[in-house]
Amino acid sequence: MKKILIIANHASGLYKFRKELLQELLSQNMEVYAALPTNHENAKKIEELGVKLIATKLDRRGMNPIRDFKLMLQYWKITKQIKPDIILTYTIKPNIYGGMVARIRKIPNICTITGVGTAFQKDNFVRKFLVKLYQIALKNAKCVFFQNASNQELFTKLQIVAGKTKIVPGSGVNLQENCFEKYPEKKGLKFIFVGRIMKEKGIYEFLEMAKYIKSQNENVVFKVYGDSEEEEAKNLLDQYAQEKIVEYVGYQNEMHKAFQEASCLIVPSYHEGTSNVMLEAAATGRPIIASNIPGCKEIINQGETGFVFEVKNIADLTQKVQCFIDLSEQEKIQMGQKARTKVEQEFDRKMVINSYLEEIKED
Repeated sequence: MKKILIIANHASGLYKFRKELLQELLSQNMEVYAALPTNHENAKKIEELGVKLIATKLDRRGMNPIRDFKLMLQYWKITKQIKPDIILTYTIKPNIYGGMVARIRKIPNICTITGVGTAFQKDNFVRKFLVKLYQIALKNAKCVFFQNASNQELFTKLQIVAGKTKIVPGSGVNLQENCFEKYPEKKGLKFIFVGRIMKEKGIYEFLEMAKYIKSQNENVVFKVYGDSEEEEAKNLLDQYAQEKIVEYVGYQNEMHKAFQEASCLIVPSYHEGTSNVMLEAAATGRPIIASNIPGCKEIINQGETGFVFEVKNIADLTQKVQCFIDLSEQEKIQMGQKARTKVEQEFDRKMVINSYLEEIKED
């Protein structure tokens, strides 16, 4: 029986976006382990699938040499204990420290780059150090999966990867669970933001845009969903909520109902691997307005399934939102229908699962 070890940074993401892969591996009589923090409700759901959980302590944000070395030691002990035949890693720290352990122990490793993160935005010591860590970790990787071509090109240019790579359409989207929903009847437009409350997710731009649009049209509603990760951003959001410019809902484990009730999703993020939020909203049949960045722009056909705007550009974001408001109701409905068709053709999660299975089964 083949043993698979999956190393991830959070139970929520593993369950929400890779549940079907876990189910497929288990259905093929593979023994599946998952090393991750188990302090989230979805950890129990992963365990209920039949996956054997191994609790790890992991600080997702920041670089602390002592904590990160302890994390690598955890992965070392785990691999020594279970002796996996192959390791799958997701997100930055599991990719780096799990990848290093896999390389030292000579265990085949499939790494997934879900996005490049903040550190790659500036040419400084942190970026150079991170590049070096990646080069060490991924040198002998069996295959490196990327969620967009831009990230693949960057890693190749920086000589982080030289071996086999593949591009997959993000984590894909479960088209059955995220079923198409009839466009909401006209009762005023509702725009939603879904993401962590932090600068890099574009919350400042969203709030400034909402303030202007709200001053011009009182019937437009703006809702914000997501956990707070930066105190300054959360304080500003609370202020806008108190002024009735936006409604802050907080984190929701299940977003389908929110997408169903929404007129349009707005994603002003600075960087993404491939936006799962966008895939789920599009599958529900909702138009999207998003930053013109890798990981977002691939999901939108400009003017057909939504609009892209220049990242960090409040004026351009505002203009695109106004363009959407000015569309007829039928045009909005058709935009949502085309969004659904696009994800059916290009982002079905089954495509992603098949790509992983090909690599796992390949000797």
